[in-house]
Amino acid sequence: MENLHDLLINRRSIRRYTDTPIDPDDVKTILEAALMAPTSKNTRAWELTVVEDKEVLEQISTCRAMGTLPVKNCVLAVVVGVDSTKSEAWIEDASIAAAFMQLQVADLGLGSCWVQLRGRFAEDGTPSEDVVRSILAIPENVSLECIVTIGYKDEARKPMDTDKLLWERVHIGKW
Repeated sequence: MENLHDLLINRRSIRRYTDTPIDPDDVKTILEAALMAPTSKNTRAWELTVVEDKEVLEQISTCRAMGTLPVKNCVLAVVVGVDSTKSEAWIEDASIAAAFMQLQVADLGLGSCWVQLRGRFAEDGTPSEDVVRSILAIPENVSLECIVTIGYKDEARKPMDTDKLLWERVHIGKW
């Protein structure tokens, strides 16, 4: 990308991917982006679980009643969590790490999608976090925020239309 603004305009959620593997150096770069994200009190308590195995991706795609097609379709997923015993701002810390990854993914010309875990449920009513935690043997002290799916795009999305930005939601000085 030419600059951050162009990257923000062109980054869109991608839900369909090719089967092309991602270069290990690119995977490292994506993970580095998460590990460079700011955290509350510099706790750096993130816990990232990288999943590339297609069978495991299929298993964790059962974590929600709907909205997990990107998990089934991707070649790489990163489950983003934080040791919530070390950070009271774990939701924010996980969210920033996930967003940093998504920006890095876009800069590499790949696609990504955020699949929410916290507050979501599988078809049988089991919390999505518990389904993923069980499959991936993630300890109880790690609270899970989302899964970031990553891959080469198998769909084209139009850039963000900046003429449709909601400027009426911006309040300067006071409401």
